[in-house]
Amino acid sequence: MGAGIALLTEHGWPAVTTRGVAERAGTNPGLIHYHFGGLPGLHAAIARAAGELVIGPLVTELLGAVDARAALGRIRDMLGETTGDERATRLAVEVIAGAARDPALGEVLREQLRQARGQIGEALGRMHPEWPAERRAGVAVLVTAAVDGLMLHYLLDPGLPVGQAVSAAEGLLS
Repeated sequence: MGAGIALLTEHGWPAVTTRGVAERAGTNPGLIHYHFGGLPGLHAAIARAAGELVIGPLVTELLGAVDARAALGRIRDMLGETTGDERATRLAVEVIAGAARDPALGEVLREQLRQARGQIGEALGRMHPEWPAERRAGVAVLVTAAVDGLMLHYLLDPGLPVGQAVSAAEGLLS
């Protein structure tokens, strides 16, 4: 997985071939075919692992917040750290690009995002038990999309005022 993720980050999906991953990992291409059932299985496994690397830390941070203001503070911190990590941002973009091109990779990412939104919705339920399930689900979608969008916008425009965007969201809570 490490070899595949490294190739994906450095050169995109076209570099993630059975032979390329085997060479990077120092193993036999036949073992990769045997273990993953061919290139589509390898791609799905790499997409799953890459998605966990990108989505997992963000969700973990959000789930640790005690309220909306703390969550926004964590988002500000995460985006500052994540956007500064060009490797993580490139990996996120490659996972999304692959998901847009390949239906199997798209299903992997969709499932990971569904799980993330579900976990965020559950956390919102603990913070706001008075909110109906539909509102929690809607806010979970909004939060997930906002974080993804800010990451992608930052990749295109490193001067993006992420802190100002989060401060504006804090203002909306007032």
